[in-house]
Amino acid sequence: MRYTHTDAELIRQPIGYWSWAAYNAVITRTRTALAGIGTSQPQWWVLSQVARADPPKTRDEVSRLLRNYLATGQETMESDIDATIAQGWTTQTPDGHLTLTPAGSAFYEKAAALQTDLWTERHAGISDEEYLTTMKVLQRFIHNTGGKAWHH
Repeated sequence: MRYTHTDAELIRQPIGYWSWAAYNAVITRTRTALAGIGTSQPQWWVLSQVARADPPKTRDEVSRLLRNYLATGQETMESDIDATIAQGWTTQTPDGHLTLTPAGSAFYEKAAALQTDLWTERHAGISDEEYLTTMKVLQRFIHNTGGKAWHH
């Protein structure tokens, strides 16, 4: 790969710009690919949480967990949970628990395979060691600036 600047110049580049540019590229690619199979990124998050929940999570648990992802918010998450129900991918029990339908399980498998392909695409030419270093550096930037990630 050809980089934009020499190493000496890269050291002086603003992390705010480059972290934003990386975010924008990854999110745009992910959302475009998911739209291509008929879903949104927040709907994928719902399906993923519901598919992996044991025991099943309530609607409120799923919404509270996901509303902080990329600053999505409660209103958007509630709407996207409703969308997964309307699509026939999830059902909500009278006590509020969400489960996948058979159609939802099939769609989840399709979307999960796409996410695996996207992961492989994003990580091409990047070792696990480089990725781990990047994650630690980004978390250090968050810490150093008094920020909080969703899981804090």
